[in-house]
Amino acid sequence: MPPDEPHHALVIGAGLAGAAVTAALCRRGWQVTLLDAAEGPARAASALPVGVLSPHLTRQPTPMSRLTALGVPVTRAELERLVPEGAGWQPVDVDNRGAHAQGRQAAALVRPGALVQAWLTEAGARLDTRWNAPVASLSRHQGQWQALDARGEPIATAPHAVVAAALGTRTLAPEAGAPWPLGPVMGQMSLGALDCAPLAERPQRDDGVFVPEYRDSGLAPHWPTVIWAMGSTYARGQTDTTPTDAAHRDNAARLRTLVPAAADRLESLLADGRLLGWAGVRCASMDRLPLVGAAPDPLSWTTRQRTAAALPRLPGLWLLSALGSRGLSLAAACGQWLAAEMDGETPPLDADLRAAVDPARFAWRRARRGP
Repeated sequence: MPPDEPHHALVIGAGLAGAAVTAALCRRGWQVTLLDAAEGPARAASALPVGVLSPHLTRQPTPMSRLTALGVPVTRAELERLVPEGAGWQPVDVDNRGAHAQGRQAAALVRPGALVQAWLTEAGARLDTRWNAPVASLSRHQGQWQALDARGEPIATAPHAVVAAALGTRTLAPEAGAPWPLGPVMGQMSLGALDCAPLAERPQRDDGVFVPEYRDSGLAPHWPTVIWAMGSTYARGQTDTTPTDAAHRDNAARLRTLVPAAADRLESLLADGRLLGWAGVRCASMDRLPLVGAAPDPLSWTTRQRTAAALPRLPGLWLLSALGSRGLSLAAACGQWLAAEMDGETPPLDADLRAAVDPARFAWRRARRGP
């Protein structure tokens, strides 16, 4: 960023992605106005009661496995720095039981909302939060980005705007020749109070993860303080977050391959009407990789360039979206990478990984294909 340009940004979305980039910008001295339609932070997919922080393992390196290998240590460092153990996270080992990767691995169990709140608290006076503030559109006027409500009235204005609103990216970020290739993926978790000895020594992972015991003094009042959990489903195209018995049965079937006794317990609680459930909608891209970087100009899809990086961009508009089911692994690092780019620095990523997460990659592919 040129030294005379104001260090002020709007961030739209207060889940893991929005809170991560907010924290990274505030640490760099920026002023941030954070807007969200909900009455507080981490109220959508980031309201997950517990998730597993660990890399994405594959037989051979892939962009996602490499990104999560970089991202997990960043998130772990943020947890150790900001969130007390037992009040939002706990270190564990995970037994990997899948065909692609087997063996024991260091990991962590995390309640995403605890990290989100810690980031926002740390930002202090550099952060202005606006809750119950749904943003219907963005408009650039006289070098400023305006967040507008449904009536077209300005809510907040700044030279920079970061869209970290998951599926809201489709309406807030101008399309580059075609609709953004983003879609909903509903995930349901089955859980219950741990009122007996844990049914496994440590978390078990294959097609889903079984968490035999998670203790968290900060869980919402409607959750027990000590829980077990299995999840989650991965239903593309679904947006209804009402937990269903069918999804619970799906979790039970996958749990049976991991810990049969735990599957029996899940099915018994379901039959008795005592099983708890949580469901949320993630945002995933067509290639399952996140969007991290400057937003492409809507005309960029007609401009053929050798690389996506050469495509024209909208000045001051940035995207951090489509973290999918890898929010815990990716958000902290992606937020730091984006903040570095907004400050005019080159993010510490290999060139091929920068290209893999570039929001302009879809417009670049369309331009190369032609009309």
